[in-house]
Amino acid sequence: MAEQTVNIPQTLVFLILFLLAIRWYFSKPTPGTTSSTGTRATTPTINRGVRINPAQVENVAQMFPNASRRDIMWDLQRNGGNVTATVERLVEGRGLDTPPQSFQPPTLRTSNPISRATAPLSKPAHPDLITRYNLSSKISAEPSSSIPESNVPKKAWSADKNERQQMLQRRRDDMILAARRKLEEKEKAR
Repeated sequence: MAEQTVNIPQTLVFLILFLLAIRWYFSKPTPGTTSSTGTRATTPTINRGVRINPAQVENVAQMFPNASRRDIMWDLQRNGGNVTATVERLVEGRGLDTPPQSFQPPTLRTSNPISRATAPLSKPAHPDLITRYNLSSKISAEPSSSIPESNVPKKAWSADKNERQQMLQRRRDDMILAARRKLEEKEKAR
């Protein structure tokens, strides 16, 4: 009688298939979690660990001013912070579930106009271009040096990196100052 033997390639294929089957089994979604399409399973779960983003609540509230912020927060809490699912529910006309009395949403700081008014004024994130590029000295010297741009000879592109950088900075400064001049002329015309 012939003896059956198992060779190495057959063993490797069996091992790979076994590992893939184990991985597939443990990666199956559990009942009650959201699927990849964003729809909820039949039994809703509440994700207590999800932090509600106030900006998301504001966005939904701006799109649907009739929906209460508390209901929006409750729905976002239930669906894991999925804004798309909340918006789809409102668009389809299903409405949002009323949260239970035990639901205590975090207070939204962005919706309090008093706190914004009393907050100290800070340095603006983006200062004006004159300050940003230190062009105030050129503004004071601007009336005497206002040469029409058509009389200025245009240089060709230089091979030197530093010279190119200076030329581009000069052009940037000229554009900023020209825009400032146009704005001042427009304001004087009023």
